[in-house]
Amino acid sequence: MNMNEVAVRGLVLLGCGKMGSAMLAGWLRNGLPAASVWVIDPHPSDWLKQQGVHIGGTLPESPAIAVIAVKPQMMMTALPDVKSFGTGKTLIISIAAGTPIATFEAVFGKDTPIIRAMPNTPAAIGRGITALIGNAKTADADLDLAEALLWAVGQTVRLEDESQMDAVTALSGSGPAYVFHMIEALAAAGVAQGLTPQMAMDLAKATVGGAGELAETADEDPAQLRINVTSPNGTTQAALDVLMDKDKGLTDLMHRAVAAAANRARELASE
Repeated sequence: MNMNEVAVRGLVLLGCGKMGSAMLAGWLRNGLPAASVWVIDPHPSDWLKQQGVHIGGTLPESPAIAVIAVKPQMMMTALPDVKSFGTGKTLIISIAAGTPIATFEAVFGKDTPIIRAMPNTPAAIGRGITALIGNAKTADADLDLAEALLWAVGQTVRLEDESQMDAVTALSGSGPAYVFHMIEALAAAGVAQGLTPQMAMDLAKATVGGAGELAETADEDPAQLRINVTSPNGTTQAALDVLMDKDKGLTDLMHRAVAAAANRARELASE
């Protein structure tokens, strides 16, 4: 299956909130015809109504792809709308956090190719990263197609086992919140040293954003980039002596934070 077949057979998007809208915008921008997309959403936004896609109505009998983009708490209410796609002819892609592949196999059947994906919120500006894993019925071509769709909102990585998804949730799924809090903390520290709140926030945002982009684009790894900025016995070294403290530095704090998120993800999956 390829994007041409998707355009012919159609794509159904179940749920069009922030993440669903970001994906849809990327697909349309990259050439998927609006007439090939059906959206199921109880409260379509004004933006969605202007895109030329089908909203509700009669769905294709066997679309090429059905993307499940509803919140986990709405899952059992929403899935009956697309249960008929469990024929093995439609690729199911879920971006619902915390919902395992087994849940979808129980609805669509184990003979249906199902891919579980975990994007993060920077997808809204095309800078996300999505981890994905397929069930036993998922072929390499299915994963290739899912990656092509998800590249509309950023990078992708393939997992080796679904059990890794809890760690992905804790690292990249929840990770933007950690960075946002770091910006808050960095700005507050600047205020404590005499900057105005607005100036401190502007400096913190630009510093974290610029450093992140440099980390992604530079040839050196982050450790070397850190070394490049650090003069012996200078100001950066003084700060890093605090942040890199073996017992109470940032590494220990981040280990505990990510472990807490991963453990909570496991608890939610078993509830």
